[in-house]
Amino acid sequence: MHKRLTLAATLAALPFCGFAADFVEGKHYVQVSDQAPSKSPKVTEFFSFYCHNCFNMEVMYLPAIKQGLKDGISFDTKHVDFMNSDIGTEVMRALAVIHGSEKQSELTHAMFAAIQGADGGQGHHDHSAPGHSHEPQINSRDDIKAVFAQFGIDGAAYDKLADSKETDAKLTLWRQQQQAFEVQSVPSFVVNDKYRVNLQEIRTLEELSALINYLATEKDAAKDEGGSLGWAVLAMLALAAIGRRRLV
Repeated sequence: MHKRLTLAATLAALPFCGFAADFVEGKHYVQVSDQAPSKSPKVTEFFSFYCHNCFNMEVMYLPAIKQGLKDGISFDTKHVDFMNSDIGTEVMRALAVIHGSEKQSELTHAMFAAIQGADGGQGHHDHSAPGHSHEPQINSRDDIKAVFAQFGIDGAAYDKLADSKETDAKLTLWRQQQQAFEVQSVPSFVVNDKYRVNLQEIRTLEELSALINYLATEKDAAKDEGGSLGWAVLAMLALAAIGRRRLV
């Protein structure tokens, strides 16, 4: 269901070291939208609670990635709809409910664990491995509500949030962006609703953080500055031309 991701193995094998990055469009990242970037810098992780590499990312790498973001860059998560099934939609709704909770980290980990097993995010437990006998605990909304109940969210409160118009709108947006941003494998990172990181070309956490920071705060700013400079040069040339005409 999910494409293979080599980032986890690569990052585990390579040191966290300094480097001079020269990021190339089409190699390290691709532009996935012709629209203007988001008004505020942000990075969005598209993931699935069913994805083994996503669980590894959540446990082993996301804390360092978030810590490496420049001030002012927000971090968001969105669940993909690769399953296109009733239970897949219920799991997506679960993430929308998590977004409104004060225990986002704990609930996120609990949902991963309920689906993949408690050891699924430690790099040595692959729920999708051949012959693996782990059965997911999440097969219905009632199963999801049982997970949330452990964190003080009762069934009635869960249903109200899961079935709200706000949650419906979120799921619609996630599905639209999944298609628009061409998210075909998870985890995937999209920066400023405009650039998708190519994780296959990333070798260290430091490089990933640097690329996200560059795309979020520098790439389009550099374009704007270049455009402003260009107009300034044109204005100066026009004034010079007027001055020459007056001298003549």
